Amino acid sequence: MRILALLLGVKAACVLLASSLSGTGAVNNSGRWWGIVNVASSANLLTNTKNVQLVLDPSLALLNRRQRKLIRQNPGILHAIAAGLHTAMKECKWQFRSRRWNCPTTHSPNVFGKIVNRGCRETAFVFAITSAGVTHAVARSCSEGAIESCTCDYRRRGPGGPDWHWGGCSDNVDFGRAFGREFADASERGRDLRYLTNLHNNEAGRATVSSEMRQECKCHGMSGSCTVRTCWMRLPSFRSVGDLLKDRFDGASRVIYANKGSNRASHRAGPRHLEPENPAHKPPSSRDLVYFDKSPNFCAYSGKAGTHGTAGRACNSSSPALDGCELLCCGRGHETRTERVTERCHCTFHWCCHVSCLNCTSTQTLHQCL
Repeated sequence: MRILALLLGVKAACVLLASSLSGTGAVNNSGRWWGIVNVASSANLLTNTKNVQLVLDPSLALLNRRQRKLIRQNPGILHAIAAGLHTAMKECKWQFRSRRWNCPTTHSPNVFGKIVNRGCRETAFVFAITSAGVTHAVARSCSEGAIESCTCDYRRRGPGGPDWHWGGCSDNVDFGRAFGREFADASERGRDLRYLTNLHNNEAGRATVSSEMRQECKCHGMSGSCTVRTCWMRLPSFRSVGDLLKDRFDGASRVIYANKGSNRASHRAGPRHLEPENPAHKPPSSRDLVYFDKSPNFCAYSGKAGTHGTAGRACNSSSPALDGCELLCCGRGHETRTERVTERCHCTFHWCCHVSCLNCTSTQTLHQCL
């Protein structure tokens, strides 16, 4: 939880960075910037690539000394962290849009709510997707020249095959992965089961981004022929990363805390590691998601558990899958209503430069859980 609280705290502190630099943004009830304050101190002063001083709100207790040092050593990287977390949140909502738990978020520093305090499958996915988002964004920002301390990955040079050679600008996924590990893991303390699962799921997110790097090439030759190609390594789309992590969410391993090199009956001390709760299951790989606690009941609202319930959620009355009204509404039934929706349609572009559209009205049938 400490890793995620840190990363989401950074998101809360700098999500309004662009708007605050342009003179706009949200102000809280006390008149102070949410996460950004106007009074600097030597303990929380950061400077971005435009030499604009940013001050993280001390009340949020976001960054420790090591993390502040990492940000100072890598000007421009705070923007990448914020962008990566924003992308991760959107992807989480997309992947779980039809599930009982649909990745709800809040406007507090603990963006994902109380689910991060548990050790269930959903917790594992949140850690993995946010870690992947930071790695992905930092690696892309390096190749775009947005971070002063890193560039494209130029290690692959020279001939790569009979009709192609390495060149261009490869996304620097190794820098993104290394920075993400050092920055996020700097806030973790202890050696308990939660600590190990948090670290494992963070690394699973980073490893998924790294393993999905793909080769892209550009052809060179007379009249568009492909006599020779220049190739480089490109990051996967974040949607493909989300798809893979969602598959691993469905196949996540429930784990226990065990001594390395000893059997379950042994009480000998040794390095701690994760083992499957079921001895018949194989140990989780570095890209598998792991958890140790069962998921709460997402059907009903619970302030204690932090679940929102499914009442009022839109469902598909004709689907037998998880988005169907029977499963999504947890057997409570659903209501059906119709509404008239007016949308722009039959749009035509007129040179130059005007678009004219008609207004089309249709009747839509909506189903909502009771």
